[in-house]
Amino acid sequence: MTGRAADPAGTPLMQQYREIKSRHRDAILFFRMGDFYEMFFDDAQLAARILNITLTSRGDGIPLAGVPVKAAADYLRQLIAAGHRVAICEQVEDPKLAKGIVRREVIETITPGAVLEENCLPGVRNNFLVAIDTAPRRLGDSARDPQNEPPSRRAAEPAAAGLAAIDLSTGEFLLETIAASELSEAVGRLAPAEVVTPVELEIPLEDGVLRTPREKWEFDPELARTELARRFSLASLDGLGLGPEDQMAVGAAGALLRYIGELQPAGIPHLRRPTLRRSARHLWIDEMTRRNLELVEPLRLGARGTTLLEVLDSTMTPMGARLLRHWLLSPLREPESINERLDAVQVLVADARGRARIREALEGVRDLERLGGRAAAGRATPRELGALRDSFQRLPDALEALTGLADRDRSRALAGVVDEFDLLADLGGELAAALTDRPPAGLSDGDVIRPGFDVALDELRDLRDGGKQYIASLQQRERERTGILSLKVGYNKVFGYYLEISNAHANKVPADYERRQTLTGAERYVTPELKDYEARVLGAEEQIAQREAMLFGGLRERIGGATARVQRTASALARLDVWASLGETAVLHRYVRPVVHDGLTLTFRQCRHPVIERLMAREAFIPNDARFDPAERVLLVTGPNMAGKSTILRQIGLCVILAQMGSFVPAEAAEIGVVDRLFTRVGASDNLTRGQSTFMVEMSETSAILHNATKRSLVLLDEIGRGTSTYDGVAIAWAVTEHLHDIIGCRTMFATHYHELMQLPEELAHARNLNVAVRETGDQVVFLHRLEAGGTDRSYGIHVAQLAGLPDDVVRRARAVLQTLEGDHRVVPGPAAAADPSQLGLFGSALPHPVVEELKGLDVNRMTPIEALNRLVELKRRSEIT
Repeated sequence: MTGRAADPAGTPLMQQYREIKSRHRDAILFFRMGDFYEMFFDDAQLAARILNITLTSRGDGIPLAGVPVKAAADYLRQLIAAGHRVAICEQVEDPKLAKGIVRREVIETITPGAVLEENCLPGVRNNFLVAIDTAPRRLGDSARDPQNEPPSRRAAEPAAAGLAAIDLSTGEFLLETIAASELSEAVGRLAPAEVVTPVELEIPLEDGVLRTPREKWEFDPELARTELARRFSLASLDGLGLGPEDQMAVGAAGALLRYIGELQPAGIPHLRRPTLRRSARHLWIDEMTRRNLELVEPLRLGARGTTLLEVLDSTMTPMGARLLRHWLLSPLREPESINERLDAVQVLVADARGRARIREALEGVRDLERLGGRAAAGRATPRELGALRDSFQRLPDALEALTGLADRDRSRALAGVVDEFDLLADLGGELAAALTDRPPAGLSDGDVIRPGFDVALDELRDLRDGGKQYIASLQQRERERTGILSLKVGYNKVFGYYLEISNAHANKVPADYERRQTLTGAERYVTPELKDYEARVLGAEEQIAQREAMLFGGLRERIGGATARVQRTASALARLDVWASLGETAVLHRYVRPVVHDGLTLTFRQCRHPVIERLMAREAFIPNDARFDPAERVLLVTGPNMAGKSTILRQIGLCVILAQMGSFVPAEAAEIGVVDRLFTRVGASDNLTRGQSTFMVEMSETSAILHNATKRSLVLLDEIGRGTSTYDGVAIAWAVTEHLHDIIGCRTMFATHYHELMQLPEELAHARNLNVAVRETGDQVVFLHRLEAGGTDRSYGIHVAQLAGLPDDVVRRARAVLQTLEGDHRVVPGPAAAADPSQLGLFGSALPHPVVEELKGLDVNRMTPIEALNRLVELKRRSEIT
C-alpha cells in the first residue's frame, strides 16, 4: 500500500484504527498508511492546528491530516515541543504478503520525556523523565511543624520525597531521597521535560513540563525492588547504596520503569545502573538563587551572554557540555572531593601545551553517549555509526595528550580518567573496515558498506555495475543481427529494459522480438535474453539492499552490545573536557585556585563578577574584598543606588558556586569554608498567576531562607522589606537580621537603604557595617563601586533619577522635598497648599498645637491627683473642639 489511501467508513481499516486508538487515547496516533502517517478525527484537527498542515476529510466526512514518513521527524519535534504525546503505529508486515488488511502495531510512544531522535533533543543538557513520590509526615517528625496547625492537617503534609530520573537518550539513571521542602530545588535542578506522579499528588511545575499521573500502586517499593534487581541482575539493592530511608526513591524508580516500558516496548538496553545522589554531599541551591544568579537561564528572556554557564562553557563535546551544566547546578560540599577536582584543573592550567592538545583531540569527538544509546536501541543510522567511527579514531590522540600532561600523577581525578579510558579500538576498526568514508543518512540510500568488506555483496555489485558493458555489447550484437544501426537498448522504471526500433525499420524486426511498448514514432521490444538479464539485475539490486541491511544490522548490534564500554569512555571524556574547559577559562580570564576547607571563614581578595567583567572593557570592572568569619559573619552594606551593591552580592554567590563545583574563581585570592546552602534574594518580582504581589513574593522567599538556612549557609539579601511602609520595612529587616545573627548564626551579607540598620552592629556582636563608596563634586556624584568599612546615610536616589531622565522640574522639586524632610522632619505641603495649623504632621508640624503647648507647660509634680484629673478632662474637651 503506497501513497495516501482512502477507506470507506466502517471498513476493516477504520475498525483497526479505532481499536488501536482506544488503547492510546491520550496520544496523537500516527497511523502508517504507505508513505504517510495519517491522523483522523480530533487528532487530525489538533495536529493540523499545531503543524500548520492542511486539514481535509475523507469521503465520509471524517477529518484527515497526514505527514510524509520521510519528513516525520520534524513534525514530531513540533508536537513534542507543544507538550503532546505521539504514538507511532507502523505496518508490521509486508503489504505484498498480507492477507487482507495489513497488520499494524504501536511500536513506541514519544513524549517530551521519552525522546531518542537527535533533532528533538537539547544538545547541551539532559532530557530527564522524572518520577516523584512522597511520604506523609507523622506527628512529631519535624521540629519545624507549625504549632498552630491542627494535627489533622499537619499529618497530611509530606515529610520526604523520592525521585527517580532517567535520560533515555544517554541511559543515565539517578535516584534521590530528599525532604519534601527540598522538592522544588531538586525538580528545578533536573529541569525535567516530563514528570510522573501518583494521581493524587499535586506539585507545582514550570510551564511546558508535562505531568503524567499514574496509579498509586505503581509506586510500591517492594514491586520496584523486584524489578530493579531483575533488570540489573542483582541479588539485592544493597550494592547500589540504597537504605531503608530510600523507599520513596525506589518506588518512584519502579513506576518510572513501568511507564517507560509502555512507551518503549522494545526496551532500553542502554540503561545504566542507577546512581544514588545524597543531598548532604552537595551545595543546596534553590530556584530563587538559581534565578537571581542567572546560573543557566537569563533573567531577561532571550538575553545572550548573561549566564554563568555561557561564561564557563568552552567544552568541545556535547557530553562535556552536559556535565558542566550538571556540576554548575549541583556543586559539592565535601572539601576532599572539591579539591580533587581542583587538582585536575590545576594540572591543566599549568600545562598550556598539554591542555591545548587535549582540546584539539576532543574537538572531533561526537556525542558518544547518545550515539551509543541509539545503536543499542537499534535506531542508529549509517551516518551516526560513521560519526562513532570518526570519534573512536580521535581517542588515541586524546589519551596520548592526557598521559603526556606534566604532573598528571599529582591528580587522582586525572589518573582515574586514564584508568577508565577504553580506546574502543576493536569497535573503531570494525566500523572503519565496514562503512564507506561518507555513509548516507539512511540505509535505503545504499552504498553503506565499503567494497571489499563482504565477498557476497561485492559479487552482487559486480553483477549490477557490470550492466553498462553488457548493454553496450548487447546493443552492438543486435544492430549487427538486424542491420538496424539506430537500434538502442534503454531502461525505465515502469517497463524495465527494452530494445527501441523506429517505425521506419519495422520490417526488419526479428521474429523473436516481443513488443513491450508503442510510441509515436517507434516500438519497444524485449527478447528472452534481455528479460533474463533484467531479472538477474533487478534481483541483484534487491539482494544488495537486503545484504547491506543485514551487514549494517549486525554492525549496529555489535556496537549496541558494547554500549557499556562506550558509555564508560564517554564519561571519562566528559570529565576531561570539563576540566580542560575550566582550565582554559581560568587562564584566559585570570582566575585563581581557591583554598577550600571545612571551616567557616569565607574570604575574597579583589573578587570580580565573572559575567559582568566579560561584558565590560578589560580592566573596567572594579574588584572588591569581602570577608566572613566567626567574629564578623553578618555584613550590613549601605550605599547609593547604582553603586554596585547587588553586583557585589551576586559575585560572592557566584564565586562560592564556582569554587565548590571545582573551578578556579575570578579573584586574586579566595578562601572558601564550604557552604552547605546558598540563598540569594536580589531584585523584585511578583507572581500574579498565584495571586502574590511583589512584597508577598519577597516575604515568601525570605521565609524560605529563615526556615532552611543553617550555621554553614551563606545568605545574600538585597533590600528586604521595601515593598511596604518605611516603618514596617525597617522593622522586618531589623528582625530578619537579628534572627540570622542570633538564631541561625550563618554568614550573611545584607545590602540595604534602611540607614537605621547601621545601629545593629552596636547590638549584634558579630555584625559589621560596610558601604559602597561614592565621591561628590558639587552636584555631581561619582560611583566608585568600592566596598569600604563603615556605613553611609546617603542614598543619592534623586541623582539616579536624574540620570534616568526625569524632567528637571521633577528633580528640583524632589530635592526641595528631601531637604525639608531631612532638615525639618515634617510633612511638606504641595506648592498650592496651605498648612493646617490643627493637623499633626508625620514628623511634627510647622505651627505648634495649643493643646500640645499647654501640656508641655504643666508641672505634674506640683499637681494633686484631683487637679490633674480635672486638667486632663479640660484638655480632652479642648482638643475635640480644636
